[in-house]
Amino acid sequence: MEDQQSNLAFVFPGQGSQSIGMLTALAETHAEVKQVFEQASEILSIDFWKLIQEGPVEELNQTQNTQPVMLAAGIATWKVWCQQTNVRPQYVAGHSLGEYTALVAAGAISFEDAILLVAERGRLMQEAVPQGTGAMAAILGLTDEQVVTICAAAANGEIVSAVNFNSPGQVVIAGNTAAVERAMTAAKDAGAKRALLLPVSVPSHCALMESAASKLADVLNPMAMIPPDMTLIHNVDVAAHSDSETIKSLLTSQLYQPVRWVQTIQYIQRQEVEHFIECGPGKVLMSLNKRIAKGANHLAILDSSTLDNVLETVND
Repeated sequence: MEDQQSNLAFVFPGQGSQSIGMLTALAETHAEVKQVFEQASEILSIDFWKLIQEGPVEELNQTQNTQPVMLAAGIATWKVWCQQTNVRPQYVAGHSLGEYTALVAAGAISFEDAILLVAERGRLMQEAVPQGTGAMAAILGLTDEQVVTICAAAANGEIVSAVNFNSPGQVVIAGNTAAVERAMTAAKDAGAKRALLLPVSVPSHCALMESAASKLADVLNPMAMIPPDMTLIHNVDVAAHSDSETIKSLLTSQLYQPVRWVQTIQYIQRQEVEHFIECGPGKVLMSLNKRIAKGANHLAILDSSTLDNVLETVND
C-alpha cells in the first residue's frame, strides 16, 4: 500500500538539465531506467538511449528531442523510486516541461500519451520559431523587477520578456534573438553578475509561442486525463487543480506564460513540506530550491548512493 507523506515533495526538471551520459550510473543498477527509454524509443521510433549516451549534443538539444528525453528521464527515475519504496510525495511540481512529467507521476496522464504529447509540443514550438530567430538567456544578480523593466526597454518593437522566475537573483528571459541580446547587454550595464545564453533551440514561455499554444490546444483537447492523485502545483497560476479541462488550459497557456518557480516552491514550503526531492537528471532544481526554501531539506536522485540517501532521509 502506498504511503503518501505530507512533508514530502518531488520536483521534475525541464529543458536545460539534459546532458550526454545522463542516468548512466542509475541505469547500471536499476533496469527500470532502460526499460522506460526503450518504451519511449518504441513509441517515437528514435533510439533515445543511444542519443543520451553518444549524442551529438546538438541533436539532444533540439527541443523535439529534448522534451521526450527529459520526460523519459524523469519517469525512469520515478519508476526506480517506486520500485524501492511505498513512500509517495503529497506534493509534486515540474519546471516547465517537467510539469508533464509530474502529471504522469501523479497518474493524471499515461506515459504513452505524454511522450506523444511532448514530442508534438516540441515540434510545434520549433515550427513556431525557426532555429536562430529566438533565444533564451539567464540573468543573474538582478531583481525580478529590474529584469522586467530591462526587457520592456530592450524590446524595440520585438519580443523579449522575463519568462522563468527561477530563484532570487536568477531570471530567464526569452524572445527574438536580437532583443534578447540587447536585454543581456542592458542587464550587464545594470550590474548583473552574469548574462548567459542557454542551450535551447526555442524561446519558451514568451509571446512568440502563442501560435504553438493554439495548435497544442487542439492536440490536448481529445486527450484522456484524470485528476492527479497528488497535489500538483502548476507553473502558470501556482495552484492545484483536479478538473482536466482546467489542467489542459493551463498546459496550453504555459507555453507563452512565465514559469513562476519561486512562488511554486514557496507555496509548497508553506504547506509544511520539509523534503524537496529532484527526480530526474542533474541537480538544477535542487540548486534553485536551496535558495528559495531555506531550512528545508533538498536532495536529488542521481545514482544508487543518492537514492539510498533519499530513502534514508524520508524514512527517518
